Amino acid sequence: MMLMISELMERPLASWRGQERIGNELLDCLTIIFKSGGCTWSKCRMCSYRHERYTGSQSPGTILGHLRALLLWVTHQYKTEEYRMVKIFTSGSFFDPDEVPADFLPEVATAFRGKLIIAETRPEFVDPDLLTSFIGILDDGSYKKPLYCAIGLETSSDTIREKSVNKGFSFRDFKNAAGTANSAGAGVKAYLLHKPLFLTEGEAISDMKKSIRDTIPYADMISMNPCTVQRNTEMEYYWKRGAYRPPYLWSVLSILLEAPLHVTCDPLGGGQKRGPHNCGTCDYEIVKGIRDYSLNADRDLLAALLETVCDCREEWDYILASEKSYCMPLTR
Repeated sequence: MMLMISELMERPLASWRGQERIGNELLDCLTIIFKSGGCTWSKCRMCSYRHERYTGSQSPGTILGHLRALLLWVTHQYKTEEYRMVKIFTSGSFFDPDEVPADFLPEVATAFRGKLIIAETRPEFVDPDLLTSFIGILDDGSYKKPLYCAIGLETSSDTIREKSVNKGFSFRDFKNAAGTANSAGAGVKAYLLHKPLFLTEGEAISDMKKSIRDTIPYADMISMNPCTVQRNTEMEYYWKRGAYRPPYLWSVLSILLEAPLHVTCDPLGGGQKRGPHNCGTCDYEIVKGIRDYSLNADRDLLAALLETVCDCREEWDYILASEKSYCMPLTR
């Protein structure tokens, strides 16, 4: 039996079609997770993506060959007219030359010319010359900002980012990177992390509400990621020993509803023990509603979901009132 050419090619870690809300518009979106040389920071307490890399001491030329094969598979698999936007992820930073060889960037910009690209990166790799060159190839006039640098800020609190996440940069670094991106003609998308390690449910809510307000002046878009316990991480170590519980979906709803602007959220693992969850009875409806809200920005939907009748709502209220940092989590 003959195999399709694309089935014989090396494939990305993952790729899929979906939709993304940009301003008041819904765009058909292609998401790609490229396997790369690996995150050069590789120390975040909750992240397992840093393990997804080409192993061994492979040369930049070898890594470049792998990446070209992955890009070729994508261009064979997805018709360019089927999407207007591309989200690019690696195990760390797309603009880190030690992870993704610099020669690969113009090839990506050429392959997706005329699309809107959101590419994840740490702030230290937001380089004005690199961005200007990339945009110069990518831009065909379709978008005012054809490129957005997606930065995992996680929180505006330097203390929480250092102690609970171990991210390795400051809020000032993020602000400087945002300014650099803007001066090069790129936008900024900020990823915030809800309930990293060592925070009570109430502390995590307060941190996220403040972080959203603090980040608004520097980001065109904000996405909140409720923590999911990934395998082979420090977070999993604590979770297995009963020292961490992922956030309640009630908390996610309350944060999104009170945010001063539309914050997107895709609760990965929602309703499961490793992901943001309530009791199991009301989870499915709430997770679906949160994902719908990310696309339609309907705050009435969030308000209605918060009125869902379920016994665990009372439990959540008790947790917020009673949980202390020296005896948490009170529930699993």
